[in-house]
Amino acid sequence: MAMAPSSKPAKTTTPHILLLPYPAQGHVNPFLRLAKALHARGLHVTFVHTEHNHGRLLRSRGLGAVTGAADGFRFETIPDGLPRSEHDATQDIWALCEATRRACPAHLRELVERLGRTEGVPPVTCVVADGAMGFAVHAAKDMGLLAYLFFTPSACGFLCYLNFDQLVKRGYVPFRDQRWFFIRA
Repeated sequence: MAMAPSSKPAKTTTPHILLLPYPAQGHVNPFLRLAKALHARGLHVTFVHTEHNHGRLLRSRGLGAVTGAADGFRFETIPDGLPRSEHDATQDIWALCEATRRACPAHLRELVERLGRTEGVPPVTCVVADGAMGFAVHAAKDMGLLAYLFFTPSACGFLCYLNFDQLVKRGYVPFRDQRWFFIRA
């Protein structure tokens, strides 16, 4: 039995991936490569910088670094939770970890909701967050979105993370002999 064609066309929406790297260069660069690869495969991509890192990018590369991006690829910012700084360097790592964990979930939710109301932008369907930004997984799941963690270290770095507990158990860290850190001429 053949079915009569529907009078309404089926609504198709391009998947929209929101990427949230930890705001340090060694994390942002791999995320940007991932974002470009996903966009090249036809996905709508939103790359989220913290306001501090976005300002650093604009100062170093100019407005052209984020304007004129290809259709379906956009840059957005959220506050990192630290006081505003014009210091052109990575912020204090421990303070940044605590601030993003505390402040960013609400800002991420607001961004996802705003993007969902933006004309010509499909709703966010998935969040890919840096392994150091795990709060984003909880925020995404609370909003009913798919969520994944992307770890940016090299294979060697990842192997070190996996075995760090052995260094502690065997007493290699914390270092007892601080002279190890100094290089003699």
